[in-house]
Amino acid sequence: MADLTKPTATAATKTAAQPKQGGNLIATLAPIACIVAGYVIWRFVLGNASNFSNPDPNGGFWPSHKGPKGTFTKMYEGGIIVPILIGSLLVVLTFVIERLLTVAKAAGTGSNTAFIRQVQFHLANKEVDKAIAECDKQKGSVGNVMKSGLKKYKEMISNTELDTDQKVLNIQKEIEEATALELPMLEKNLVFLSTIASVATLLGLFGTVLGMIRSFSKLGEEGGGEAARELSQGISEALYNTALGIGTSAIAIIMYNVFTTRIDGITYGIDESGFTLTQSFAANYK
Repeated sequence: MADLTKPTATAATKTAAQPKQGGNLIATLAPIACIVAGYVIWRFVLGNASNFSNPDPNGGFWPSHKGPKGTFTKMYEGGIIVPILIGSLLVVLTFVIERLLTVAKAAGTGSNTAFIRQVQFHLANKEVDKAIAECDKQKGSVGNVMKSGLKKYKEMISNTELDTDQKVLNIQKEIEEATALELPMLEKNLVFLSTIASVATLLGLFGTVLGMIRSFSKLGEEGGGEAARELSQGISEALYNTALGIGTSAIAIIMYNVFTTRIDGITYGIDESGFTLTQSFAANYK
């Protein structure tokens, strides 16, 4: 018969890793605020009456200003898609800054490789408290996961009810739970960059098509040399949509790849820290 009194790995105390508190308010408010800011820039900065030789005195939501005085001001005549593209660019810049701060914090205060080696040194000497102190100095995602694992590691040393394999399983489970809490924080909001990377180019082409339709309509209505001039001017203005869309998409793609590469490096450090703890315990406390 099986020994019903023998404790199992599930008999260990509750995990030390706790869910991170706080919502994702920036993901809700930032896109709306950026689109509104994009319209404000388009309507009141690019579309300022002083920037045109023939401004529309009636104003309104979309004034029909004519004769832009500067190259940058010509972007105003790209149409109503322009403020959406400006807003998309602002969204990208907002989440690039937000992710830079988050990933930099998650990376810790020093090299994760050197940190793991230092922890390995302390564990080899059975100095768990010093290893935990290293985690407090390192901080970051690797440091947080390592610290959670080390607390369970220390707890398992004094545990007399479980065998070595069960203790290792408890340490491994603690590391997995701590990792599950850290990784979503690293990957959060990257969806905005990946989405805009795809959508911005399409929005730019959509704005260009609308501008081309408007330009060819004028060509059919007016005819002659004046119509040809209006057509060339309209095409030039429409292409601002394409340029803005492609530029926004390029920034989003580049930064998305930068962040995923850095997150992969942190994830590797987390995996290495888990392997270090389980192997160390199995070797030192047989």
